[in-house]
Amino acid sequence: MKIELKGAAKRLVLIRGLRSLGQGAMVVDLTLYLKDLSWSGAAIGGVTSAAGLVGAVLILMVGILSDRKGRKPFLLTYEFLTITAAVAASITTHALVLVLAIVVAGFGRGQSGAAGPFSPAEQAWLARLINPAQRGLIFSLNNAVGFIGMAVGAVIGGIPALFPGQDPLTAYRPVFLMVGAVSLVCMLILLGTREDASEQEFKAQENRGDGPVAVKAIGVPREDTEEVKAWAREKAVRKQENASMLKLALVNALNGLAIGLTGPMMAYWFSIRYGVSPAAIGMTLSVGYLLTGISSVMNGFLAQHVGVVKSVTWMRVLGSIFMLTLPWMPNFTLASVIFVIRNAINRGTTGNRFALSASLTRDRRRGLATSINALSMRLPSSIGPSITGYLFDMGFLSLPLYLTATLQLINAAIFQVVFGRYDNKEVAHQVS
Repeated sequence: MKIELKGAAKRLVLIRGLRSLGQGAMVVDLTLYLKDLSWSGAAIGGVTSAAGLVGAVLILMVGILSDRKGRKPFLLTYEFLTITAAVAASITTHALVLVLAIVVAGFGRGQSGAAGPFSPAEQAWLARLINPAQRGLIFSLNNAVGFIGMAVGAVIGGIPALFPGQDPLTAYRPVFLMVGAVSLVCMLILLGTREDASEQEFKAQENRGDGPVAVKAIGVPREDTEEVKAWAREKAVRKQENASMLKLALVNALNGLAIGLTGPMMAYWFSIRYGVSPAAIGMTLSVGYLLTGISSVMNGFLAQHVGVVKSVTWMRVLGSIFMLTLPWMPNFTLASVIFVIRNAINRGTTGNRFALSASLTRDRRRGLATSINALSMRLPSSIGPSITGYLFDMGFLSLPLYLTATLQLINAAIFQVVFGRYDNKEVAHQVS
């Protein structure tokens, strides 16, 4: 099958790949940096949770506003905030500065190259530019680019090991500066990218109130007017869209909590469980992200044959089984192998999940749909690091991993029951 990508879509994929370099390094280094600064597990989990909560608020705002104001301004804002946070973190170890940098830029969350809380604008823009029939495949490829970039970034995250005996700020400064430099390049690419003209015209119609379903009649219009018929059709479609978005949000919430319990804290877990260096952890995460990228591509093609939903369900079940075995590994090498396989299987479905959320609404509400999809994951996941940090401080190193596996097994079953019908192509694309 030939993959169709317009110029702007190619630029968005390129930006994701570049951005993921810094995110991969931050996944390795952020918690280890705070640990070297003598922050407790509870404090590290707490600030990570705070970042998630702030991001959740921004996600909803960005999705709604980007449907009306366009996607590009929000992505430029994200890159500017990331540059500012990276430069600030490279200058000082002051707790307030670090907290603001983590909360504003989402350092350490490992978002596979996505634009953090501004990702609804990015996903909606990309969805607008691609053929609906190829969404599962292209979103999976886009996701793969992000994970491959994170694999390279995770290797870069081993840089602090080159400065033994140095204070934490000196050792980790090159990584923060690299993050800022990459975001600067992304900003320059965005400045040279135009939004599609049809998108701008649609927003102009909405602002003028003469869009395709606008009702201009004053008072109670006649029942046989075209405006009223269009209004009735619009109301029915919106009701269906709202119901689908609500179902996805409820299903995602459980998965979000599971992800939050372990995702941002795995580098910290490896450090305290096996006593290994940032370089060793970075290499493990790098291999994991690389295989996740390959898995994402495979999942994209798998979705073309068995369906988007079924591909997500079975991969999530397999990933959960591997997570259950991870705490039993007696050494770092075996644990690394299990973690790498589990990561590739589980996170390789991200593109297909984005494709499903993008197919639940029409383009004019796609920013809202992707916001709700992201918010329903981000809000519960923001709670997870605080719980895990507290449990780690109490000595319960395995419990968060068991909870993650159990919650995702339950989520896989619910996901299949609720959305299994969307594997029917006619249903999956009825609102595209």
